[in-house]
Amino acid sequence: MIVVGLTGWGDHPSLYSGVTTSKDKLFDYTGHFLAVEVDTSFYAIPSKENVRKWCENTPENFRFVVKAYQGMTGHLRGDIPFESKNDMFNAFIECAHEFKRFGKLGMVLAQFPPWFDCQSKNVQYLLYIRQQLKDFEVAIEFRNQTWYGDNVVQQTMDFLREHQFIHTICDEPQAGIGSVPFYPKVTANKALVRIHGRNIHGWRNTGNAENWRKVRFLYDYNKEELQQLGQQIFKLETEVQELFILFNNNSGNHAAKNAKELQAILNIKDVGLAPKQLNMFEGEL
Repeated sequence: MIVVGLTGWGDHPSLYSGVTTSKDKLFDYTGHFLAVEVDTSFYAIPSKENVRKWCENTPENFRFVVKAYQGMTGHLRGDIPFESKNDMFNAFIECAHEFKRFGKLGMVLAQFPPWFDCQSKNVQYLLYIRQQLKDFEVAIEFRNQTWYGDNVVQQTMDFLREHQFIHTICDEPQAGIGSVPFYPKVTANKALVRIHGRNIHGWRNTGNAENWRKVRFLYDYNKEELQQLGQQIFKLETEVQELFILFNNNSGNHAAKNAKELQAILNIKDVGLAPKQLNMFEGEL
């Protein structure tokens, strides 16, 4: 089964009705897609109350891919806002268990930074992640090419497989050591494809943080590129029980459009979407 979605539900104008308020955006989103990445959990771990609300207000077969908190993956500069590392992991585990309790946890996504390279101490940290998140299916996303070097890539895949990690397959700009190749290999009964765009200039941009975020994922896939991705995805589908595809190229609001174009190429017709809200005067005589 292939499930297509986007990273976050709050910034996709083409998906909302004319009367949508901020609190209704998730409901509107679920009229279009059956999966979403919870990207806000990277910045702050959601409360159980918020998780409960999201789960109760989404269709029965809707799933969340929950991104690990930045302090868990080495992104956070400075001290973590918790008493201890264990407290941080326990807070995230409570949050993830709430999604799981509702049967709506697709997987946990642990995305590591570009400086998390292939060396012994980082392999040991992955084992620590596996131990801490032992109750969950965990996808690992690398952003450093050393994990995919010719002499180690098979060991990388074997390690992920042995420890029941899901390999995150990325489509992103090929811009040096801080990017990874599209490597369509699966290591579990689920797979995750994250589609970041191919904006090499934006990926390399080292300007101020605000502008960097605006341009990094600015990319609109053309039909030929999406068809090529579709061919790879068809092959992956035969190797797993579930395949999640998440579009993250949303600096210019292209993610939703590209996701729907890929769904058409793959002939995906989701069943169980939420009813779409009507615009204020839509359907009136």
